[in-house]
Amino acid sequence: MDMYRTFQNGDEVGIVDLWNEVLQHDPINPTRFRSQVLLDANFDPRGLWVAEQEGKIVGAIFAITRKLPMEGTNLESDSGWITFFMVHPSVERQGIGHQLMEHATEYILNQGAEKVFFSSYAPNYFLPGIDEAMYPKGFEYLKKEGFSRLYSPVAMHRPLTDYVYPQYVKTLKEQRQSEGFSFGSVQDGDFPAVIQFANKHFNPDWGRAIREGVLQGVSPSQVLVVKKHNEVVGFAMYGGYEKIRERFGPFGVDEGEQGKGLGKILLHETLHAMKQQTLQGAWFLWTSETTAAGHLYLKNDFRTFRTFHVMLKELTN
Repeated sequence: MDMYRTFQNGDEVGIVDLWNEVLQHDPINPTRFRSQVLLDANFDPRGLWVAEQEGKIVGAIFAITRKLPMEGTNLESDSGWITFFMVHPSVERQGIGHQLMEHATEYILNQGAEKVFFSSYAPNYFLPGIDEAMYPKGFEYLKKEGFSRLYSPVAMHRPLTDYVYPQYVKTLKEQRQSEGFSFGSVQDGDFPAVIQFANKHFNPDWGRAIREGVLQGVSPSQVLVVKKHNEVVGFAMYGGYEKIRERFGPFGVDEGEQGKGLGKILLHETLHAMKQQTLQGAWFLWTSETTAAGHLYLKNDFRTFRTFHVMLKELTN
């Protein structure tokens, strides 16, 4: 007999065990689960549902809405997110996944939201969306539950074992320096301007990543900035997400300064700094192959290694 209930103390053990049986391409440990779920500022146990059979957790789903804004007072109150779901293979096709989704979407509706995403929740997403190649059943499940594909970000990787800072980029850097641009690691007094730049020109999650990364021990030397006459016009970071040193990003340049190769210089400044730390590669989870940034990565030996689908479902009472 199936029992559906919300999270209670001790469930984290069964959920992590189930996760590692079902989501085999993306295993997790208790520390990551604690930091990205239980300690999330928006965590509400009423949004974490489990299915139990004979005292064992055989299914789980996590729904979340904002209680704390990313910036200012914007709670994105019309939106909710589902960041993971899973059902043990031995109990598939018994309606467990559907019941879990019903409970999750009911929770999101009760919080006043009108739509739900899988799984583009910031800051604590595990993956940008569903990886159709790795989890075809999960993709079909979401479609069956009324979700449709919104867009498809990609993850990219570049090995650094053969990396050498290109001479033509050094020459370009010298040219831009002669025009009043400067490149270097962030200084303490730069942080307010860099965080404000990230929030204004990109999104608040990037500003948060800088702030929280450094507060959690990321060295300021891992945050690189480009300035124009002492005004921040771009930045790049590595090792900021979950302290994973090989993880590149966030990274961005002011649109008004694009076309000057500043992004290219900043990218190589960062890759060179990573190579100096003997890192063997650089990777990130989320970009679009068709954007300017995507083209920049591809032209500089990054390669796509996973594709995700951000999914959306409109909710109606």
